[in-house]
Amino acid sequence: MHGRAEAPAAGTVLNALATGVGSAFAIDAVTTVEVDLDDSGAFRGEVAGAPDADTALVERCAELAVAEYGHGGDRDGDESDVGGTVRTDSEVPMAAGLKSSSAAANATVLATLDALGVADDVDREDACRVGVRAARDAGVTVTGAFDDASASMLGGVTVTDNREDELLARDELDRDVLVWTPPERAYSADADVERCRRVAPVADLVADLALDGEFERAMTVNGFAFCAALGFPADPLVEALPDAAGVSLSGTGPSFVAIGERDALSEVREQWNEREGTTWLTTTQTDGTRRT
Repeated sequence: MHGRAEAPAAGTVLNALATGVGSAFAIDAVTTVEVDLDDSGAFRGEVAGAPDADTALVERCAELAVAEYGHGGDRDGDESDVGGTVRTDSEVPMAAGLKSSSAAANATVLATLDALGVADDVDREDACRVGVRAARDAGVTVTGAFDDASASMLGGVTVTDNREDELLARDELDRDVLVWTPPERAYSADADVERCRRVAPVADLVADLALDGEFERAMTVNGFAFCAALGFPADPLVEALPDAAGVSLSGTGPSFVAIGERDALSEVREQWNEREGTTWLTTTQTDGTRRT
């Protein structure tokens, strides 16, 4: 049985490390996953172009999806003999703050459900929570990253309480997006959580702005707060203002994301292009994770 799905990356409005409340928006760069099920009893992950990549997350996603939905939700069924291959191909750079893990998890879960023939029967929020559980099991996240995962799964922009995996709000967001990714990498699981908690009062303000629909202001305040908390320079934020409508450090870095009108973002791009790394223009994405 074969399944295939793709999930978008995402940028940060509010980092959830301070309070557990987070917000993110989907961007049009995707991770594609193909799942082939067999009776081997184990899952084997493969990442295109990265033969030594850690595949524990996608393997766990497939395992949990089969355990939860392998018999149409009948947990008395025996799915212990189900295994297969999980092949991942991504446009999203890994460990860059652009939610590559959430995109891989969502695409894997939906592709597995597709292979099982139950993709249309499973609520997308529930499918998203399967990937969040797998991310916690695999140790690739501190908070569970339901904010990032929900934005990638549902599209648009979401606000969540990651302590309860609860969706607080979702809205459409139609913007152009500029991304700058420097050469270095930063892993979410290595972030200094205690230092991030020191900016909790600012994070509460950002959450209020996001819940009021003021996403651009929210992400800009978040960017300055978490650059300070995580030790990143705020220079890219200053360079983006006032041309960008909103700009932030994405996740735990090192990428920065700006949203606004394309002509204005082109001005920002000229400045960010002076920096080492990769700068690219894209758009927000509202469809979320989908079968392909």
